[in-house]
Amino acid sequence: MWRYFAGGAGALVLAFAAMFLFRGSAAPEVKVPPAPVAAAGEVQEALPDEAPRAADKTREQKRFDRLDKDKNDAVSRDEFLNLRRRAFAKLDTNGDGRLSFDEWAVRTTTRFAGADKDKSGTLTRAEFATTAPKRRPAQPRCACPKPAAAKKAPSAPVEDEGEGGEE
Repeated sequence: MWRYFAGGAGALVLAFAAMFLFRGSAAPEVKVPPAPVAAAGEVQEALPDEAPRAADKTREQKRFDRLDKDKNDAVSRDEFLNLRRRAFAKLDTNGDGRLSFDEWAVRTTTRFAGADKDKSGTLTRAEFATTAPKRRPAQPRCACPKPAAAKKAPSAPVEDEGEGGEE
């Protein structure tokens, strides 16, 4: 008999625990703040009729147009390799059409020579720290205009219009 009593008491304890659990987990009602009221004399700008659109050309179309030098809507092999030829010509300092290791590594060797202040042929920790690449500050992903600074209007008592209608 005592088993029935213990089972009933356990069921009541579980029911009360569930009631408290479900009551505490309900999402509170979200209250939306009222829209800001324009101060006296301040004119609010009207929203545009149409949302702004992205440019008609995609990134790939722009890239294609940069490579298509003769504007015939086709990129030839020579046009495609032209960027590489210009980069090669910059590195080929003696103009022999061959790229030696020193010509290829000119930026690195110049950077090493500039960092080696005591001209010992080795870099100390302090000298090596000067060779760290310069990092650009992170740009924000959104190019949204900054919101106008809110002008603080003198606080005036709000009058209730009541049932009289508009003046």
